[in-house]
Amino acid sequence: MADNIKLSVTLPTNPSRVYKAWLNSKEHSAFTKSEAKIKRNVGSKFTAGDGYIEGEIKQMILSKKIVMTWRTTDFPEGTEDSLLEVNLVGNDTSTKVILVHENLPEGDGKKYRKGWKDHYFLPMKEYFS
Repeated sequence: MADNIKLSVTLPTNPSRVYKAWLNSKEHSAFTKSEAKIKRNVGSKFTAGDGYIEGEIKQMILSKKIVMTWRTTDFPEGTEDSLLEVNLVGNDTSTKVILVHENLPEGDGKKYRKGWKDHYFLPMKEYFS
């Protein structure tokens, strides 16, 4: 059975700023401290983490939500992509980023939870401060 995780972080900036940065190659690379290639278009493919992560943007709701398929080079061959939902809730001065990550390979939820914290949340707090 696949693993599902949900985690969140609060950042000291508005949802529009986080949304735009997430969907911009230069800023995504800057806040994760690793190369990302991403476009703000539904159906576009992206990579992040110096090519470790890849997927496709499935849905965007301006400054509120990004839904994408997501997989890493660690996914076993033949494994379905996972689904990542990035929800942004906030005001002019803060944004709660809520990640709902579903269909991760069985037993890997703990690993990816740590990855989100170490490679996204911690550097994002620094970047947006």
